[in-house]
Amino acid sequence: MNIIEVKNVSKKFDDKIVLDNISFTVEEGDIFGLIGPNGAGKSTLINIMTGLLDANNGKVTIGGYDIKKETLKAKEFFGLVPQELALIETVSAYDNLEFFGSLYGLKGKLLKEKISYALDVTGLNEKKKEKVKKFSGGMKRRLNLAAAIMHQPKILILDEPTVGIDPHSRNHIFEFIKGINRDHNTTVIYTSHYMEEVEYLCNNLFIIDEGKEIAYGSKKNVKSMISNNNKVNLKIENITNELIDKIKSIDGVIDCENSHDEIKLLVEDYNFKLEPLLKILENNHSTIRSINVEEPNLEEVFLALTGKKLRD
Repeated sequence: MNIIEVKNVSKKFDDKIVLDNISFTVEEGDIFGLIGPNGAGKSTLINIMTGLLDANNGKVTIGGYDIKKETLKAKEFFGLVPQELALIETVSAYDNLEFFGSLYGLKGKLLKEKISYALDVTGLNEKKKEKVKKFSGGMKRRLNLAAAIMHQPKILILDEPTVGIDPHSRNHIFEFIKGINRDHNTTVIYTSHYMEEVEYLCNNLFIIDEGKEIAYGSKKNVKSMISNNNKVNLKIENITNELIDKIKSIDGVIDCENSHDEIKLLVEDYNFKLEPLLKILENNHSTIRSINVEEPNLEEVFLALTGKKLRD
């Protein structure tokens, strides 16, 4: 069953086209990656999907309900974790959840049960009486997440949930997402600038850039779109900026970067030859310590499809 259907959605602000005929579906129980650089149209699309903004054209259906015509019924499906923290910092974590729970219509014994549940699954039970202003950035992110799940939504939207947090909190959020998806069949819409997170969490992807669809489908199918591309990693001595520029000029090299005494190339199989690379290294008096070829990850896929890096 498709719990989300987006059909031919377009949006303009004045004369600027922000979304251009966007269409995709999300199956119930999926962890779905919505990927794109800043300004790609992700936030506008999420606002339209959640009924906060009207599209100029197209239709969005949530759980069978038209978001424009049956807004309240459609909105009942959602829990939203915004990129900007939405918390009351002068009161405790427990008081925050009590407030947000009341907005969902929870009260009495049920409200207390839901607060306990949200604190437990986000690992904040021991901090429930502390004021939020004393929390670390990662703890605030986790409390933001707890506030969004008290009503146990069928769809959870997480907009850049790991920005600026510590590795421990990031791992806690990852495990929470996997757990709520596994245990409650919660559908997750995940946006991030960190493609390694998407690679780890998501099953299916929609890549958007400048308001247009770039790629859509399973991770495997999206990667197959650049099946003729590979990564070449070289550990060598004597890396210089001049050397990097020369390697970039080789036919078939899509990208070249220096990363901790290692040169990483993204190349086109059908156009790239190893001989010119070896010749340049020889002329540069660079000793090769190792060389290996790999399939591209999603970061390289994004670069190949859009011509830019995700965090540009």
